[in-house]
Amino acid sequence: MILLIVVFAVLMIIGAPVGLSLLGSSVAYLVASGYSLQQAFQAFTSAISNSFTLIAVPFFILAASIMNSGGITKKIFDFCNVVVGWVPGGLGHANILSSVVFAGMSGAAIADAGGLGAIELKAMKEQGFDEDFSLAITGASSILGPIIPPSAPAILFGVAGSVSIGKLFIGGIIPGILMAIAMAVLVCIQSIKRNYPRMPFPTAHSLWHSFKAAFFPLLCPVIIIGCIMTGVCTPTEAAIIAVFYALILTLSTRTIRLRELPGFLLETANSTVNVMFIIGAANVFAWILTVEQVPQNMSLWMTDHIDDKIVALLFINLILLIVGTFMETAAAISILVPILMPIALSYGIDPIHFGIMCILNLMLGLLTPPIGMVLYVLSSVSKVPFEKIVRAVLPYLGVLLIVLLMITFIPGLVTFLPNLVL
Repeated sequence: MILLIVVFAVLMIIGAPVGLSLLGSSVAYLVASGYSLQQAFQAFTSAISNSFTLIAVPFFILAASIMNSGGITKKIFDFCNVVVGWVPGGLGHANILSSVVFAGMSGAAIADAGGLGAIELKAMKEQGFDEDFSLAITGASSILGPIIPPSAPAILFGVAGSVSIGKLFIGGIIPGILMAIAMAVLVCIQSIKRNYPRMPFPTAHSLWHSFKAAFFPLLCPVIIIGCIMTGVCTPTEAAIIAVFYALILTLSTRTIRLRELPGFLLETANSTVNVMFIIGAANVFAWILTVEQVPQNMSLWMTDHIDDKIVALLFINLILLIVGTFMETAAAISILVPILMPIALSYGIDPIHFGIMCILNLMLGLLTPPIGMVLYVLSSVSKVPFEKIVRAVLPYLGVLLIVLLMITFIPGLVTFLPNLVL
């Protein structure tokens, strides 16, 4: 077991990709322990090939790619700007609201930061907003994508923990709204202090004109979430619907051409291969942890030393926050969920509540070094140093941590809607 951890740590320190680090350390352990490498092959392939649900991930990636390139996100942002641009902070609130809407289509923070984020940063710069403020709110609002349904991390959690993905999707709605409200309050405070510009109150004509332009893009999250909540289709089928809907919108308006589709497919294939390789490698790693009885031993240790459910929740949150700062989300979910789920259940924690709590913890890792993938995307888009973006996003991390504590200690914020609808 020590060999497994040491090899993994060394590979990570020298800069090896997280999937390769997981697989390399697992193979080293199997060879040293006398296991057949066939065990690694079986664990690797079964994680990917035995789950129909995982097919949803590449389809949501493809849908987001088409929407970002087809001008759909621009129409959404313009509409949101008209609706909330008159509030102190103007474009800051439009930034948040457009992330809420786009979250209902893509389910990925990186897609939001890389596609919608570029549009938002350009608009905020033109209106005189400070660079650090613009980058901070763009980065913080992007993590709404994996909380508000549909959500790629929720799919991975559902597969790893054998939990209803439909319930996980619906369970993220109220926490996502709370996150948006918390960030909006902070935007108001900062904007009043810095005297940022805002739009005039919208006229009926301007509101109708922007709504008409954004009507069909706005229908996309309604269709996806509505189909899942009513049981018309599974999350995987909803992801396929999202792709076809995005194609119809973009091809009918000629914002993309048929000859561009191979490029979208190649981009999606590259992203999917990376995610699936990590999931497969993490499953081998998790299999070894199970053989070594790490989940059982950790569960026994916690139940022996921690009697209070609140303390247990804080301890689990701490583990997730720390892991989220240095491990990719797919790997963290694949490894930690089989370990922490039995512990959560032993304390009477609802699996849907635990799932949203787990996902939010790991999403905060996208805003913190050393991994902080959203921060790296923003740095690449804006050419602003990584360190400057980290400092700017700290206040937003603070308010998001408050929301995390709220959903941790008020389970009903997560479980109310799933229990009501499903």
